[in-house]
Amino acid sequence: MAGDPGLFGPRSVTWHLHADPMMWIAGVRALYLQALHPRAVRGVLQNSAAFRLDAQGRRDAWGRLMRTADFVGTLSYGTTDAAERAGAAVRGRHRRLTATDPATGERYPIDEPELLRWVHCAEVDSYLQVLRRSGYPLTDRQADRYLDEQRTSARLVGLDPDTVPGDRAALAAYFARIRPDLAGTDEAHQVDAFLRRPPVPDPLVPARALLWRPVADLAYAALPAYAHRLYGRPAPPPATTSRRLRTAGRLLRAVPPALRWRLPPRHVLRAVARLGPAARPGTFKLRDSAAILDGHDTQGDPRG
Repeated sequence: MAGDPGLFGPRSVTWHLHADPMMWIAGVRALYLQALHPRAVRGVLQNSAAFRLDAQGRRDAWGRLMRTADFVGTLSYGTTDAAERAGAAVRGRHRRLTATDPATGERYPIDEPELLRWVHCAEVDSYLQVLRRSGYPLTDRQADRYLDEQRTSARLVGLDPDTVPGDRAALAAYFARIRPDLAGTDEAHQVDAFLRRPPVPDPLVPARALLWRPVADLAYAALPAYAHRLYGRPAPPPATTSRRLRTAGRLLRAVPPALRWRLPPRHVLRAVARLGPAARPGTFKLRDSAAILDGHDTQGDPRG
């Protein structure tokens, strides 16, 4: 392969995992989970264009979702320079933003390490949980490798990588430690309402019910049981949710990758064009590269 493989490259778990179509459902699950941290969700609602009206009285709901997808895609498949610049831009924006606790009047920066760490951990946990439950063939060692790789993404948003969980045991310990801080606040319920019915023009309301609502419902169902209790909304039994995730995974993965990757933001197509056909992501490459991905070869490893 010729060209810059970026921060991860085709020998990483990240390269293959993030190309899976179930990442869209996993991303919505991450938003649901992130909203349960009172300080974190307050920072989003007070600063995001998805929840604030602009001068024309509109909310940029889909713009926020697409910007998040673009950021993850740039970090995963962009050149090293593009990824570093995207991270610097996010750090710069966050550095200028604050939120206010309405109960105490406290004003705090939204780039507090604890808040950034929560957002990161909720995101990577959602990616792993949804993709594995939907049938993505990832071993436990590869899952640990993925979490270790994602410390690089944590660095780009302003965290010390050594303070971020780098395997499943550390991630589980982190969630056990932070669970007492989580709550189903009014702000969390605002996010819930937003994700169930994002604002769309009136002619698109039927399409939202047909196409978007099943995505949001499945993402919510994939949350852990404590999240359902905090939101106060029931969810199907875990076994039912797992069956629905596997069905969704089979249907979405049946769409040819060349067609899927043409949808915005098209990072995978650009990466393959830059590096050549051998860089195409695929689960078969994870199976065939188990020795590399289990850590016996550090070429292309962002920490190796």
